[in-house]
Amino acid sequence: MAFVRCSRDPCGVICLVLTYFSVLYADYVVVQYVLIPAYSDSVWCSLHGSVFNLILLLLLACHAKAVFSDPGLVPLPETAMDFSDLRSQSTRMNERGCEGWTVCSRCETYRPPRAHHCRVCQRCVRRMDHHCPWINNCVGELNQKYFIQFLFYTGVASLYSLVLVVSSWVWRIRNERGGDGARTQGEGEEEEESPGKHLIVAHYIILLVESVLFGVFVVVIFYDQLVSIVTDETPIEQMKNRLMKKDRGSSSPSSPQPPHQPPHTRKPKLALLREVFGRGGAPRLTAAPFRFGLSLASSPPRQPPRGRRHHLLGPPRLRRLTFDP
Repeated sequence: MAFVRCSRDPCGVICLVLTYFSVLYADYVVVQYVLIPAYSDSVWCSLHGSVFNLILLLLLACHAKAVFSDPGLVPLPETAMDFSDLRSQSTRMNERGCEGWTVCSRCETYRPPRAHHCRVCQRCVRRMDHHCPWINNCVGELNQKYFIQFLFYTGVASLYSLVLVVSSWVWRIRNERGGDGARTQGEGEEEEESPGKHLIVAHYIILLVESVLFGVFVVVIFYDQLVSIVTDETPIEQMKNRLMKKDRGSSSPSSPQPPHQPPHTRKPKLALLREVFGRGGAPRLTAAPFRFGLSLASSPPRQPPRGRRHHLLGPPRLRRLTFDP
């Protein structure tokens, strides 16, 4: 399980605790200090409370799926593999090619195209995007959908709480201005209530700061994830391509060039979105998070094709070079 495998990462554990604490704190402040004082005599209190808690429930459900789901780990071989023949024939393999398959020196196994090794999880992940401490797991081929849904619901919850706090604060200021004449007669009571008012204002400010910080953060990450899906290029691949272009530009024509890696086939943007959010019907960017957030028991996207059973042993060419006598 991903959580057990990465449980030794202190940063990931702290971020998990901070995530759940922030969600519970926001729910407490919104219900106790925003909805009940401002909308206690109206149906809007129950309506806003139900909608806000539903959003938080979907947020936590998507977060749990992103934490405990398999990001697309490359299976490890049951027995150790001997790569001595493979290393001695590296030149010939570069000339013949191996369909984009590579060898991970840390996992000591073959990995499919576009798979990368995570130093925190200590495993290779198919189409690895990055290791996110907020889910204490890698974002890869099989859990990117849940990670994007988690970002979406976090952004919605941040915006919703921001609007509720601002509206409640405006309502409280209007009531205080309207009752100035009545308060002058009870100055003693006002002095007794002042510590409670300061506590409410402190909760408002903390929740506003939390909503703004988390909202801006998830919007940036959400945009980066969508760009990564539409361009069909993970941040790791973008960095590698930039380094390769920089090396080619700085190297002289007579210097030996690195072996050419076959580029992966570019797919239409609609097909790329379907690979992440599901293959059933035409995807809708606005409704997809709600549709798939409610059906969390659905099968994960991007299942490996049936015909590729050589994920365990590597591509056929590498198997012949390694295991043939």
